[in-house]
Amino acid sequence: MTELYGVYPYLVSPLTADGSVNRKELHRLCEHLIDNGVHGLTPLGSTGEFAYLTGEQCLEIVETVVEAAGKRIPVVAGVAATTIDDAVNQTRQYAACGVDGILAILESYFPLKDEGVEQYFKAVAEAAYPLPVVLYTNPQFQRTDLSLEVIERLSYIPNIKYIKDASTNTGRLLSIINRTDGRLKVFAASAHIPACVMLIGGVGWMAGPACIVPKQSLQLWEQARQGNWEKAMELQRPLWRINEIFAKYSIAACIKAALELQGFAVGDPLAPQQPLGDDAKREIASVLKEAGVL
Repeated sequence: MTELYGVYPYLVSPLTADGSVNRKELHRLCEHLIDNGVHGLTPLGSTGEFAYLTGEQCLEIVETVVEAAGKRIPVVAGVAATTIDDAVNQTRQYAACGVDGILAILESYFPLKDEGVEQYFKAVAEAAYPLPVVLYTNPQFQRTDLSLEVIERLSYIPNIKYIKDASTNTGRLLSIINRTDGRLKVFAASAHIPACVMLIGGVGWMAGPACIVPKQSLQLWEQARQGNWEKAMELQRPLWRINEIFAKYSIAACIKAALELQGFAVGDPLAPQQPLGDDAKREIASVLKEAGVL
């Protein structure tokens, strides 16, 4: 089973004007990130706007990223659905494409009880086996969240090995680490301070901002991995400004605008999301210049 750790950028999903996947630009972005040393790639995370894509578009995006990675680094594809059948079908499709892991996301319209939540993730894990599964929890946007009790029970499933928690509660991360006793490894999100998550036992972060600052993210991860916390915080403080600006604006619109400023023709966020205005783009450009990436 592939071991996952380090920096995994949440990729954007570039489409052309007619709605087809811009495979060339997505391939180019993947190559850029690999050249900068990222540990893996994650298509169809939140930054990938999975909720706005068709099943055909999602499959093509996964195929493109797997092709671009060429087994040089792992690809962990997002699976998101409101029904178990849909989630299982997506998982099997992406596994057939050659992904190295599954990021499992639960969408729901009606709130679910713990039993239904647990059933959903168990089904994804069974369909993915033997690929590793990363649980994804984002209470800010998800109607139904993973409770600590469900997370603990799911941690006993052999291929559910990781969790990416996008809450803003770092104490919750420590609770997860304590409750799962090494069975479940934690990835941070952009809502958390990566160096702090590494300090309490995290193994890395999966986040959209890593698309913009891959090199700096790798430098931070390496210092944290070695336990050089003073140096890690020297790197973390200016990078946190990147996280702050992406928390201020719509995440997909912000990441896409930043990538456009860096020369990647990834286009606007998918409608009905709105692209950022000129003032916001100028603010983003200023932050990127401060970080030395523009």
